[in-house]
Amino acid sequence: MKIRRVKALTKKEFVQMTRDVRSLLGGLFIPLLMIFLYGYALSLDVDRIPTLVLDEDRSPVSREFISRMGDSRYFSIVRYMERQGEIDPALARGEALVAIVVPVGFSARVKLGLPAPVQAVFDGSDSNTATIAIGYLKAVAAGFDMALQEKRLRRAGLKMVDMPLEGRIRVWFNPELKSRNFIVPGLTAVIMMSITCLFTALSVSREKETGTMEQLFATPITSGELLLGKLLPYLALGLVDMALVVGAGVLIFGVPFRGSYLALLLAALIFLTCTLSWGLFISVISKNQLQASQIAMISGLLPSFLLSGFIYPIENMPVVLQAITVIVPARYFVEILKGLFLQGVGLSVLWPQIVALVIYAFVVLNIAGRRFKKRLQS
Repeated sequence: MKIRRVKALTKKEFVQMTRDVRSLLGGLFIPLLMIFLYGYALSLDVDRIPTLVLDEDRSPVSREFISRMGDSRYFSIVRYMERQGEIDPALARGEALVAIVVPVGFSARVKLGLPAPVQAVFDGSDSNTATIAIGYLKAVAAGFDMALQEKRLRRAGLKMVDMPLEGRIRVWFNPELKSRNFIVPGLTAVIMMSITCLFTALSVSREKETGTMEQLFATPITSGELLLGKLLPYLALGLVDMALVVGAGVLIFGVPFRGSYLALLLAALIFLTCTLSWGLFISVISKNQLQASQIAMISGLLPSFLLSGFIYPIENMPVVLQAITVIVPARYFVEILKGLFLQGVGLSVLWPQIVALVIYAFVVLNIAGRRFKKRLQS
């Protein structure tokens, strides 16, 4: 391998990038656009659940219970109903996710110390949100019940007995339990995987369509030199994109970064080599830019979004899909980014993921190099 040839091809790629200003600006700003769209649109936080209320009892006790629900950050009362027949149409129209019905005699049963049922109707079309909302409602009801018991004991001149077990909960790494702190690092891996493999896939495919690739085949350049010369310019562009996306996550979305920026740079270099190598392999097996872009988007965006553990935990997937995630490089980069952003761990903890990315890059680069070698020899 001669450095002079690699340098010349790298310079050629940089010149070609600067000539195509629209593609260059797209490569720089599309990742930023994606992090803004996904960062603001995606949220796993379930709060301020739209709630309908039908208070048939209309007593101070029922109003206190309803007020306790509305004052919590979990429920937002959007409308008070007048009769039972309004509930089903309102839920069907999507006005709310839950309807609370306080029946007649609620306050009388509470004053007598009898069980006082409250009806809750949930929209189960979003099963995850409905399950969480049920837990929230049980917590609000338990708090209301504890307040009633304390009032009764005070009237009797007694006080509540302290529970023998006191739970002191401490949340590490994400103490505010903000889903954004979990989502943005994962989004970074998904965005970089889907964008950067498209860079090299379109670069080589474009040369095939314009005929300049055939001219390269006629030169003494080797497959390794061709791969390296194609990879280095887009590796630099990918690092710039990475810096922009990480900067947006830290400065705009407020996601804490507790790890080492040097460790992030090393991991990003290896991960981008993986994604760009995959793009080079796609460019070899594709006949034109359209086919290359389709393969790059399908093999880059979908696996990294669905099989990286970004949204869905890998351990909850079927065994077959868990096996497939082993060959998805975004899986390892998601773990690295979460470790660096939230946990503040270093390479001493993240080395298994780093090694997996190195193996992936080595294998894919070798496969792409062999395919290029066959083209050069044919």
